[in-house]
Amino acid sequence: MTESLPPLTVSRIIRAAPAELFELWTRPERLKTWWGPADVTCPYAEIDLRSGGAYRIANAFPDGRVVVIAGLFEVIEPPELLIFSWSIQGNGTLPERVSVRFTALPDGQGTEVTVMHERIASPEVRKSHEAGWLGCLDGLEGLFLS
Repeated sequence: MTESLPPLTVSRIIRAAPAELFELWTRPERLKTWWGPADVTCPYAEIDLRSGGAYRIANAFPDGRVVVIAGLFEVIEPPELLIFSWSIQGNGTLPERVSVRFTALPDGQGTEVTVMHERIASPEVRKSHEAGWLGCLDGLEGLFLS
């Protein structure tokens, strides 16, 4: 773990209410509809939405690999904030930390979704996470484009 790497932050304005986006992020059947970067699907997700509750999310890649991301919820403040640990199962690294903030825009214009990923081990992992989170935000935003 390299503490000198700055946190990765990505954000997107999505034309939906914070409560709806929070639900899309925290209900497994809803999360599976948008999760993952391009060409990655989510065949299963388990979420125990409580402080200390665990989650597991599978990323299925086109080449057949399945990577499982798991962690524990640290903070749950519906519909504004989620904070959770983040580990890729089987890679033996220390847990990272992710915060997702849902900030309502004035006049019901939508929500700014901001993902901050901390405790990233290397520049290469940071680049991979950035691509992954941008892809996730693309998928989430795609649910509201017509």
